[in-house]
Amino acid sequence: MCGIIGIVGNRPVADRLVDGLKRMEYRGYDSAGVCTLHDGELVRRRAEGKLNNLVEELERADAPGTTGIAHTRWATHGAPVTKNAHPHATPAVALVHNGIIENFKELRDELRAEGRSFESETDTETVVHLISREIEKGSLPQEAVKNVLPRLRGAFALAIAFRDYPDMLIGARLGSPLVVGQGEGEMYLGSDALALAPLTQQIAYLEEGDWVVITNDTAIVRDVEGNEVEREFRNSGASASAIEKGNYRHFMQKEIFEQPTVVAQTLRSYLRQGEQQVALPQMDFDISEIDRITLVACGTSYYAGLVAKYWFEQFARVPVDIDFASEFRYREPVLPKGGLALFISQSGETADTLAALRHCREQGQVIAAVVNVPTSSMAREADLLLPTHAGPEIGVASTKAFTCQLAVLAALAAHFAVKKGLLTREEEAEIVEHLLEAPACLNAALDHDDDIAAMAHLIAPARDVLYLGRGADFPLALEGALKLKEISYIHAEGYASGEMKHGPIALIDEDVPVIVLAPSGPLFEKTVSNMQEVQARGGKVVLISDAEGIAEAGEDCMATIQMPKVHPLIAPLVYAVPVQLLAYHVAVAKGTDVDQPRNLAKSVTVE
Repeated sequence: MCGIIGIVGNRPVADRLVDGLKRMEYRGYDSAGVCTLHDGELVRRRAEGKLNNLVEELERADAPGTTGIAHTRWATHGAPVTKNAHPHATPAVALVHNGIIENFKELRDELRAEGRSFESETDTETVVHLISREIEKGSLPQEAVKNVLPRLRGAFALAIAFRDYPDMLIGARLGSPLVVGQGEGEMYLGSDALALAPLTQQIAYLEEGDWVVITNDTAIVRDVEGNEVEREFRNSGASASAIEKGNYRHFMQKEIFEQPTVVAQTLRSYLRQGEQQVALPQMDFDISEIDRITLVACGTSYYAGLVAKYWFEQFARVPVDIDFASEFRYREPVLPKGGLALFISQSGETADTLAALRHCREQGQVIAAVVNVPTSSMAREADLLLPTHAGPEIGVASTKAFTCQLAVLAALAAHFAVKKGLLTREEEAEIVEHLLEAPACLNAALDHDDDIAAMAHLIAPARDVLYLGRGADFPLALEGALKLKEISYIHAEGYASGEMKHGPIALIDEDVPVIVLAPSGPLFEKTVSNMQEVQARGGKVVLISDAEGIAEAGEDCMATIQMPKVHPLIAPLVYAVPVQLLAYHVAVAKGTDVDQPRNLAKSVTVE
């Protein structure tokens, strides 16, 4: 997910543009650039790789000016090299772009037929040439943008600068977020409120199809039809300090250790501790009449949904279909009339999840969204908004957002069960009690950080790692494998432990560590039986269990990680901690880029 920032200012902007880009590094990128307006010229500086390279480029050749745009690019069309870095420009126009222009080839062919040449391999460069062509015909910037936007098919957020209009920028969005910020004698464009946090707290969110003209003191917004509209400025609440690591080595480490606090904050929104009841936001539909749930998400959020499937079906006896968002629409799912479609996303902007949401709305589904950004597109389009309260998550590999999603989903499953008359008051009180225990149990799990760090060297040399779990611990095995893949670059797979003998056991030898998630309880004996099948074939096992489980089955393991004994309901929240810490410490041992792993973006805003 690329990052955009633009400033129409009253003092030099280059350093502030770079600072804004630094605040969006968590999104993932592989090149960066700035363009300022100065003395009737577009001054452009770009560099591949990390932002330090752009800073060095600006030290060699500065970019003066009080108006400018900047960008961090995550490559889609064209390699991550300087010529493909944004901003793209002609002598008259420069712009930055998040998203994908799906019809860029036909547009580029049209422009080439007119004799225009291209320096990059990107889809974005077609847009700057289309706008330049309009300007050359005598159009004002607003007219040029209005004429070009309807020709673009795909997803975009754009910030556009014009050589002959040094006190103005134009922004536009369709399928990719863009916000307007209001300062004192300055106006801003940004991919999110966090990028603008040091500059302003006054933020307006552009709606789908909006485009905006900003000057030092005005922001005129038009909708997709070209009508002037009002978009309310509100206090964003985004904190510049939210993207500081403090005393932690990495953002991921900081966010892992924030989990007891943010899970407690999240649960406070959904539980009435005094009455020992689950309390959800007001909704305009009767939840007791919902008889099927369609659950859609991507990546780590998908694994949170897999855990929730166990909860919904166990407690509320509501059948759940779950899909990866990228596959959902293409299998042409049969959706029941009046069904609930539940979407899970950290950013609330994930492109394929958002497309699935809109498909479900067209099919008459009730829409619920579990998101960490309450002003995001999914949040605004949902019938029922279920916010997590994880705060900004900077590390690309999701940690605290995952456990907060689990907290919300557990509360939602319990609420379903209550409304369907399947939980007595005493049973509801018991569930609330266990959920309220979760933050303390997360703290207890974090107490074993040093133990996990000490055994990370046993996993770091591996080329392949397997994770096993049963029941709701199976999705945790998938999540653990994903975390290890994401940040340590070790190939890892998660399996339902009973599936080992149906093929994966062929992979077992002394060089393949096997991580077993097995809290003591009703599924413990069966999981340990599968673990012993691994050990009998020379497999090296790391057992994650409580003291009782380790005492019973830990003797022949390569290593053990002890967790507090917890109720099965909150075990997925608590056991998320050791798989996160294990991935983190293995990545540190290998020396990889923990917070910004290669090829990954924090949020994927293109399909």
